[in-house]
Amino acid sequence: MPLTSSTAPPEPELVAAFTPDPVEMAWAKINLEPHGVTLYDDYTKMIEQPGLNAVVIGTATSVHAEEAIQAMQKNLHVLVEKPLSTDLEICRSVVNEGKKHPHLKVMCGFSRRFDESYRDAYSKVEQGLIGRPSIIRSQTCDKHDPSGFFVAYAAWSGGVFVDMAVHDIDLTLWFFGDDIIPKSVSAHGIRAVQPDLAQYNDYDNAVGIVEFWGGKIAYYYCSRMMAHGQEDTTEIIGTEGKLTVNGNPQSNLVNYYHEGGITREVPAHYYGRFEAAFVQEANDFAEACLDNKPLALKLTNAVRAVEIGSALQEALVSGKQIRFDEIGRRIEENKL
Repeated sequence: MPLTSSTAPPEPELVAAFTPDPVEMAWAKINLEPHGVTLYDDYTKMIEQPGLNAVVIGTATSVHAEEAIQAMQKNLHVLVEKPLSTDLEICRSVVNEGKKHPHLKVMCGFSRRFDESYRDAYSKVEQGLIGRPSIIRSQTCDKHDPSGFFVAYAAWSGGVFVDMAVHDIDLTLWFFGDDIIPKSVSAHGIRAVQPDLAQYNDYDNAVGIVEFWGGKIAYYYCSRMMAHGQEDTTEIIGTEGKLTVNGNPQSNLVNYYHEGGITREVPAHYYGRFEAAFVQEANDFAEACLDNKPLALKLTNAVRAVEIGSALQEALVSGKQIRFDEIGRRIEENKL
């Protein structure tokens, strides 16, 4: 997307798109190519296109880091979907590459930071309206998909805490502060509706607790079996009050009253809940590139989110609590 700054609001132009998937390519030929977008089935060729200034990477997790690094090496700004990788060393390699290009805007997209409700809650915390934030209860809960998709996805997703709770972990870093250090990590899970997840050491329902040095606690719940739809909820409890985000999930403000009771519809999937947040994320990223403004979150936070998520996943599989000292060094050896 070429980016040109002016006195008008940022208006990045989509000029190229890449996918290796034939179905997606067929869609792009109908919906993008007629509008002047050049299509590629080779990512390395796309980032060679003259005039390109930035890329948005929403490919498979396994290539997020590789493609982000390749883009930076071509002097391109990068917005990459979470997580950077399920491998911590690969995550760190992205951060290290970013340090070589300090003039570039490189951001890992955690969509909830761009959601209007979460931003309002954060503003209220900053104003001191709930005192000192001390407990966070946050969940990512997907609608049940009986097709077997989540079982196949588990082969490379990194597990429920790395794939799902990484959003909730990032919120914790936002509301509690980037400098918080885990003290202990524990987790438990069950396979209530998808027993085949056992082959990948994953679960369809899991609960994790992270205790932080300094007296704060985060409680995470991940689920792949919600019958009613997507339910992503966060509660921030402070010393003088609390805030909830999406405490009563609903698609809109309509309640249907009928002889069977009162029905309130909820979004069927993650994008249905956070569509506007993805748009805001893209707009904020474009504005940062155009006008050299600060990004909404640090790239290092993307690594910290995976670090905590990986520890939770290990605790889930091993059934053991993991402990850290006051500067974040692990006390026990990795026995997973």
